[in-house]
Amino acid sequence: MAPLLDNPNDAILPDFETAEHAAARLSLINSGVADDAQAAAILTTLWTMSNTTAKQQWAEQLEEAARAAEQAKLHALAEQAEAQCLLDEERDAARKEERKRNKSKFTPVSSAKVPSTPVIIPSHYAVRKLKAGEYVELYYFTNDGVRDAKKTLLSSDPDSLVLTAGPDGQQTWVTAGAIRDPKSAVTKDENLSWEEFNQAAPRMIIAMKQHEWPEDRVSMHVQFWTALQTHRWRHDLDELRQRALLLYQSQQRRLWHLTAGGPNGWSIAELNNDLIVEAREELFNAQRSKALAALQQVRTSSLNSSWYPAV
Repeated sequence: MAPLLDNPNDAILPDFETAEHAAARLSLINSGVADDAQAAAILTTLWTMSNTTAKQQWAEQLEEAARAAEQAKLHALAEQAEAQCLLDEERDAARKEERKRNKSKFTPVSSAKVPSTPVIIPSHYAVRKLKAGEYVELYYFTNDGVRDAKKTLLSSDPDSLVLTAGPDGQQTWVTAGAIRDPKSAVTKDENLSWEEFNQAAPRMIIAMKQHEWPEDRVSMHVQFWTALQTHRWRHDLDELRQRALLLYQSQQRRLWHLTAGGPNGWSIAELNNDLIVEAREELFNAQRSKALAALQQVRTSSLNSSWYPAV
């Protein structure tokens, strides 16, 4: 049924007795209606019935339009609520990301007093390596390494850009905190003294925990460094044996980082005494080669000087 365009409640009953409706009355009379008055009455009845039907249709139209409007309103409210929910989720995710990127900005202020003992802060380079779970020299956690880092931290902005050359030779801009100072001398692990090793190892363990290293990795390093400290060669009269433990530490920790996470990885918690003996032999051979080279140089110098007559 076609929808009504005009409200039938506003329609006015025509006067079917007037000359305007004479043709309609005549049509009814020709169809067998008794007279003109009866024809006018029939027309009035028919119009009234049609108008009543139209009023019912109009009421249904209004009700249907009201339902459609309510549904549209509810749909619009639902879409608005969904959009607001998505917006809230995006804002919440952005806040979480901001807190994740800038933890120090949102860390609650401690009520503790200013410490009298020095605060240990390693270099940005060491921190970046630790955050990535990569190998970093123990030197950065020795007293000398911490002093170097303190000078750098207090004298430069880690977020300032520095032009540096990459492995491919291309120059790129990076933050100062992302690179190590090329002027700073970094002592390799095997060349550290035992005193420096004792300074660095506990500090690195603390730093590992601060930068959320998995507990099994932290525990492995604790066992590894403790085993070295308690090894029978640790206080041996043979200095090469003591140095061999440091060389073994350097070699195995670096190898572990190269293989960690792969199918051929292993744990360094338990010491391999065969490899420790090999490390001692490596140091002995290097020492002997150095001594032979020095002796050869002395001999060569003596032979060369014999060619010149005394003055």
